Amino acid sequence: MAAAAGGEGAGPCAFWRRVSGAEERRLLELLACGLVALGAGAALLLRFVPMPYGRYSSPRFGCPLPARPAWALQELPSLLVPLALAACGAAAGRWPNRVLLGGFVLHYLHRALVFPFLIRQGKPTPFLTFLLALLFCVYNGYLQGRSLSNYAEYPSGWLKDPRFIAGFIGWLVGMAINIHSDHILRNLRKPGETGYKIPRGGMFEYVSGANFFGEILEWFGFALACCTIESLAFALCTLFILGSRAKQHHQ
Repeated sequence: MAAAAGGEGAGPCAFWRRVSGAEERRLLELLACGLVALGAGAALLLRFVPMPYGRYSSPRFGCPLPARPAWALQELPSLLVPLALAACGAAAGRWPNRVLLGGFVLHYLHRALVFPFLIRQGKPTPFLTFLLALLFCVYNGYLQGRSLSNYAEYPSGWLKDPRFIAGFIGWLVGMAINIHSDHILRNLRKPGETGYKIPRGGMFEYVSGANFFGEILEWFGFALACCTIESLAFALCTLFILGSRAKQHHQ
């Protein structure tokens, strides 16, 4: 009996059970506020310094890394961290939490394991850009994963609630716009072509940064479906950063 009890108190899930409670809940709220502040600060900085990525890539921001593996590795924590937390979370077995966490994981499954192998081998990613993106994905992966797997509580009929339905539709449409817009951008130039070309088709007929618009819509839909401070913080952070990047591209 003693050995069995000792076994139950060991391992990563035992750690997460120990830290679960009001203090960690308060930590998540503080991290959510920090995420909004981070997004606002990044948006302010991007008014003066272009995001060192893609066309704005520069060796001033660290040694260059191959674009495909850098992208896959920097996005991977947003896939793996929530999955690991879901294995230990007290709320992960409830259907609303499963569906919402599944939406977050599905996005990063595509971004980490599909998207990098679709992009053409363009400009390398500076190490600093890679490192900041990696840390962000660890931060937000913990924030969203822990909130949905352990703390978010929903009534039994939440999957039929108008807020969930409207938010889920926004998330789905936003992700579709984002993926389709990325497809247009990847095929903008034929092999061997160089120079700037204006993308056409899809949402590019209405906005110049259709890929950014799609991701912003996706995460605000996700926030509405979740109705948590953590998901709203992520949506606002996305709006600040991608809105600034969209403005840079439009100019």
